[in-house]
Amino acid sequence: MITILIADDHDAVRKGLRTILESHPGWQVCEEASNGRDAVKLAIKSNPRIAILDLEMPELNGLEATRQIKKELPDTEVLIYTMYETDELIRKVVASGARGYVLKSDTGEDLIQGVEALLHHKSFLTSTASESILESFMRSNKQTASDSVLTQREREIVQLLAEAKANKEIAARLNISVKTVETHRAAIMRKLGVNSIVELVHYALRNNLVGPGLRPPKLESMTTDDSNPETRKPRPIT
Repeated sequence: MITILIADDHDAVRKGLRTILESHPGWQVCEEASNGRDAVKLAIKSNPRIAILDLEMPELNGLEATRQIKKELPDTEVLIYTMYETDELIRKVVASGARGYVLKSDTGEDLIQGVEALLHHKSFLTSTASESILESFMRSNKQTASDSVLTQREREIVQLLAEAKANKEIAARLNISVKTVETHRAAIMRKLGVNSIVELVHYALRNNLVGPGLRPPKLESMTTDDSNPETRKPRPIT
């Protein structure tokens, strides 16, 4: 039995994927996740042959989830299933360790072919980019400077900040102290050369450090710890 994990924050998409995949003899969806963090946990728990991940998911985006799954389960092949397609994004996907890339606008047959290719540890990419380009990316394993300079934990915190999570909520999600979150935040801002959380979020969105579909939260939604002068935000004028 070929076991497959699927992760997408939309229930209808997961149901559709399950229907397509389980129509193929010998394939079984062993786990479903609605966010990237659960996808990593469930992958480690069930060790699937294939993980199909949406690119834009809450808590942990598909790129970071791929990195963590490949680090823990190098034999599990990852296929990114997304509505986004740019050369830069494809490079980032391949650099993260994913071998497959299928658009949500592609047919169910494309998805089936993608999974079949990954089961033989072959690359699969639909649409405009060719397999030779994909393989070239995998050999070079290029990453942008901003990807390389941040640690795994810092990238996780960047995504949660981009989702307008407060320090206390980030600490609870990652099981670390608020002080540790503040330390990571200061390190991220220093490394990226930004001076405020709003600048940080805009930088992360421009450079695809978080899901490409995220939009910058409004300034008033960026809550911080007002007791910390380094992170205190200006109050809106009323």
